[in-house]
Amino acid sequence: MIKIYHNPRCGKSRQTLALIEEAGIKAEVIEYLKTPPTVEELDSILKKLKMEPCDLMRKGEGIYRELKLAEKELSRKEAIEIMVAHPKLIERPIVIKGRQAVLGRPPENVKTLL
Repeated sequence: MIKIYHNPRCGKSRQTLALIEEAGIKAEVIEYLKTPPTVEELDSILKKLKMEPCDLMRKGEGIYRELKLAEKELSRKEAIEIMVAHPKLIERPIVIKGRQAVLGRPPENVKTLL
């Protein structure tokens, strides 16, 4: 089963979902802005991606500047908690299959899971 943390307003997210569907796979689609992951889920996702929270944070978002995150040294837990509280900060799309995950930037990254 493939799971995608998806934002339907994002072109890269739509392209990634299309690649999954073109491969004949029905994905579990999670609109993460409506249903953000829990702290535990995001921590697990980051481990599957082999990424640190700061690497998955959208630094161009207004909330990133408003919270002055560039000026702060956050622990892993603090960064994850902020991302869960403000899901716009989470880079997308994230595609998960079992113990593996990829960031759909570029969308073709998903092909490694198909």
